[in-house]
Amino acid sequence: YDTAERQMAAFLPDALYLRGSDDTADLETLGFPFSVLCIEPLHEKYAEELTHRDYLGAVLNLGIERSRLGDTLLIEGNKAILFVETGLSAYLQDQLTRVRRTSVTLREENVQDFQYTPRFEEIKGTVASVRLDSLLSLAFSSSRTRLSGLIEGGKVFVNGKLMTTNGFQVKEEDIISVRGMGKFQYKGILSHTKKNRIFVIIHKYI
Repeated sequence: YDTAERQMAAFLPDALYLRGSDDTADLETLGFPFSVLCIEPLHEKYAEELTHRDYLGAVLNLGIERSRLGDTLLIEGNKAILFVETGLSAYLQDQLTRVRRTSVTLREENVQDFQYTPRFEEIKGTVASVRLDSLLSLAFSSSRTRLSGLIEGGKVFVNGKLMTTNGFQVKEEDIISVRGMGKFQYKGILSHTKKNRIFVIIHKYI
């Protein structure tokens, strides 16, 4: 899906690449070895409200390396989507039976038919500049001092790239993610105030 944060790379010989379209070869031809798993509560009535961390923790507790997993998406209701290497699909469907205290069931979805549009909360506010720490403060309603520690601690990523500089200048459409807190997309500047502050808009993913 368009805003996928964790992605799988393909290194293609020219002959295979040229068989595709102008930009990329057909997914089915390439055979990217990943699967889409839908995780749902076995009994909706008794299901807890689970987070990304809950689902990811349950999978990692099975001894699976993080590098073999893609994004974890929360869908409407008590449902999650997990991208995994194809070789792990059957194993997870057999072994992942519980997330926290909630019994779950897994089923594989057709990669070709899968579609996802992330839900987001629109946030508008003023910042002194479009520095990374300023936008983090607006998105997560916290002090720049506290959030600067997250940047220096290696927990902040811009378009999937680790960012350790507080003063990094964010560009329109950049996606910023913070481990353990969530992610948002910087959409741009709306206007400037009389006190020379910048009125911006961001989309914080729910």
